[in-house]
Amino acid sequence: MTHHPLGATLTAAGAHFGVFSRHAGKVELCLFDAEGRESLTEMTCGHDHVWRADVEGVRAGQRYGFRAHGDYAPSHGLWYDPSKLLVDPYALELDRPFVQDHRLAAYGVDTADIAPRAILQHLSPIHAQPPHWKPGGLVYEINVRAFTMLHPDIPEDERGTIKALTHPAILAHFETLGVSALELMPITAWLDERHLPPLGLRNSWGYNPIALMALDPRLCPGGLRELAETVATLHSHGLGVILDLVFNHTGESDTEGGTLSMRGLDSLTYYSHPPGKPGELINDTGCGNTLACHHAPVRNLVLDSLRHFVRHAGIDGFRFDLAPILGRGPQGFTSDALLLSDMRADPILKDRILIAEPWDVGPGGYQLGNFPPSFLEWNDRARDDIRLFWRGDNHRIGPLATALSGSSNIFSRHEGRRTRTVNFVAAHDGFTLWDLVSHDHKHNEANGEDNRDGHNENYSWNNGVEGATNDATVNASRRTDVMALLSTLFLSRGAIMLTAGDEFGRSQQGNNNAYAQDNALSWIDWSMIDREILEHASMLSALRRRFTIFEGLEFLTDLDVAWLTVKGEPMQVADWESHHADQLIMTLQTNDRVTGRQATLAVAFNRANEAKPIRLPGGARLWKCLVGDGMTVSPRSVSLYLGPPA
Repeated sequence: MTHHPLGATLTAAGAHFGVFSRHAGKVELCLFDAEGRESLTEMTCGHDHVWRADVEGVRAGQRYGFRAHGDYAPSHGLWYDPSKLLVDPYALELDRPFVQDHRLAAYGVDTADIAPRAILQHLSPIHAQPPHWKPGGLVYEINVRAFTMLHPDIPEDERGTIKALTHPAILAHFETLGVSALELMPITAWLDERHLPPLGLRNSWGYNPIALMALDPRLCPGGLRELAETVATLHSHGLGVILDLVFNHTGESDTEGGTLSMRGLDSLTYYSHPPGKPGELINDTGCGNTLACHHAPVRNLVLDSLRHFVRHAGIDGFRFDLAPILGRGPQGFTSDALLLSDMRADPILKDRILIAEPWDVGPGGYQLGNFPPSFLEWNDRARDDIRLFWRGDNHRIGPLATALSGSSNIFSRHEGRRTRTVNFVAAHDGFTLWDLVSHDHKHNEANGEDNRDGHNENYSWNNGVEGATNDATVNASRRTDVMALLSTLFLSRGAIMLTAGDEFGRSQQGNNNAYAQDNALSWIDWSMIDREILEHASMLSALRRRFTIFEGLEFLTDLDVAWLTVKGEPMQVADWESHHADQLIMTLQTNDRVTGRQATLAVAFNRANEAKPIRLPGGARLWKCLVGDGMTVSPRSVSLYLGPPA
């Protein structure tokens, strides 16, 4: 018998359909004609618990779904309800977005009129290329819709879509900023959380998926072809593309949620349940359920999804939301979990960029530094240490130096001399960079949860006034602080990440959890660009690419870096332990791509409110100031100097 993968596959005579369910009593394939009329075909179950059907005469473009029969006993983890039209977990394209509706959770109520239908696709693999990425590159995090909705140069019918990323004005911005790779926040099909529609809100981030391979029709109306064409154009401009994917939970939510796909097919296999309590769902994600990545069908679904995006769209890499779930089993997280090992060994995936968000909310969920080799990791320790230094907290010089050097305290535990850090100061989840220096507290009232949602420990400061102000002095101070934070990020060792809009002062009015704000609050206002901040970020990016020291993977050692006081003298124990040290000088040995020669860089940090004169080895005549104002470091700023090799 010919082996066919799960999902829908075109054959010479028609199409083959396959779907996994260990516990269903019967599964029916639902085919829809051009008028939306449904016809049912009973599927046959094999010893591998895959239900199969071969249908003649079926062609690309066919709409389909499933209905699963069996016991409806939620207290036993069984949710079989043939009235529910179920989306294929292997669906590659959907004919409509998911829509939240109370009928999705009502037993015996048919959902064929509201559930999306999968669309059978004919796919051809694209030419394989190595990932478009170099160590130490700039990852640019983008919410596709928010990034393009208000751009005046993009045609209105393309705003909010993947295609808009290829508009000449957008490409020019990427080039100006020196972006290495775009990290697209989720573009696979998602469902609004059920509490949002009554509030008149919609999910704008996409971290609530149902079909893990299918692109959301609102973001990618041209389907996979639109994504592949977009990626090809971005590649032609030297840009890599990283997809932010959610393999930790689905939008079917908790036991009160709807039945749209995996729950109706086999909840006991697809989701994690406490031992002996099949009616409960483990909630290591905080989203109501947790995908059982230690079960073979889920592990295979994740791997097949990744392979699909590489083979058919040319994707360069992936960022994994709440990534410890990928390595979780009944005994908790382990870095040698089979799914993580399979990713690294798979012939299609082993050279891809893999970025872990190394925490979830379950027991032992904080795993920064514990992912296996080849995984990069979001480094929230570096984020917080950079913030705390510039906020003015005591005893922050040592943690700052560690973060600048690649965080050996975190990544040397398993990797010896190599860093896997992704440094960032702000991300989609939290304050924008401008809001970080404009608010002492979060302001999430618009989310409808009485400001209870979002992080409380932001390590932020408001420069004297809470929120937006017309005070020119306050705004100048905020601009100075943003530029200092950008300087610190761009002059650190390892990969770095910048969230779209932070390079020119984007604000969300203090909302640090704008997941439900698909409106002007989170849409980037391109008419409000702060040119001074943008020029500073672009200049920093160019300098980062000029000097090779920032792209290395090894931790900085005494051969690479020296730490000096403002007098140009080596830091001593007393200097490191100073209660309130405001200045630090870092000197680096590097190659200069402009001259082709060895050189020394000196980076001087001054977080005080007063200018600080400094001395550098050999005297001022040997040093050229690249950023700053000569041998005096301005208040709350970072200066950069170029000198001869040591």
